Amino acid sequence: MTALIFQKLLAMFIVVGIGWVAGRRRWLGEGDAARLLGNVAFTIFVPALLFRTAVRLDLAALPWRTLGAFFVPTVLLLLAVYIAHRRRATAAQEPAPAQASVRAITAVYGNAVQVGIPLAAALFGESGLGLHLTLVSLHGLVLLTLLTALVEHDLARTHDGVAMMQTLRTAVRNTVVHPVVLPLVAGLVCNAIGLRLPQLIDELLLVLGAAVVPVCLVLIGLSLEHYGLRGPSRGAIGLSLLKLVVMPALVLVTAHWAFGLTGQALAVVVLMAAMPVGSNALIFAQRYRTGEAEATAAIVVSTLAFAATAPLWLLLLAAL
Repeated sequence: MTALIFQKLLAMFIVVGIGWVAGRRRWLGEGDAARLLGNVAFTIFVPALLFRTAVRLDLAALPWRTLGAFFVPTVLLLLAVYIAHRRRATAAQEPAPAQASVRAITAVYGNAVQVGIPLAAALFGESGLGLHLTLVSLHGLVLLTLLTALVEHDLARTHDGVAMMQTLRTAVRNTVVHPVVLPLVAGLVCNAIGLRLPQLIDELLLVLGAAVVPVCLVLIGLSLEHYGLRGPSRGAIGLSLLKLVVMPALVLVTAHWAFGLTGQALAVVVLMAAMPVGSNALIFAQRYRTGEAEATAAIVVSTLAFAATAPLWLLLLAAL
């Protein structure tokens, strides 16, 4: 088990290392390659992946109790982190309205694809992997949509002298016409009306979506070379503790004692919650030009620490 986790993490860090070397050697030019690559991922590759996922989602077969056991505590933690950091920023008069949302996504959005999928397949077999993939398919839909609404609302409120209704209209428009939310909404509409994608379009989206993982790992390496780890290390450690310890503990308690999950379903949702910080946190930070260094450091710190925390959660689940 530990060897499997180590191999997956090692492969990820090799790709991150390639991105770091590319940034160090200026293989991608002298400009801000990390920001450019982040914009490409956010506006091309991620929307393709989200649209295809939403279209192919089997809405009738969703295990609602299991989904509730994961997403209820996750959303509550997201809102708690968001509110806490927003109040702190207001009290300190910090000028970055997107900071609270960026920290919230860093605290709850896990690396459920690069690390989660192979780990779920190895630990739980086909049935457990199917449940994990169901959680993954709604991961971005629920969390990214909510976070986008929060950050766009905060950004709209920064315009002094704008009426409340105008602020609300701006926030709603920017939330819907967004590289994350729009493809999800369009995909769900196509899903609801039973529209099937032509084979060529499906293959095109599959190719574009497959680029998300390597592009994001290279992006982490580029950002790590640009920002380093020293400055944001304290905040990164705090966010990593929220992601690796607080979130899985909260999901475990809620799933087992509130939703009555046991066995494989309980193990899948807890392991999903115990994933290290996902690369979407950095893409989100790049999008709003806020907290990129802290998000990068949190991804690196939490991924390193995951090699130690994952076996502990597995032992606890075995005891239950």
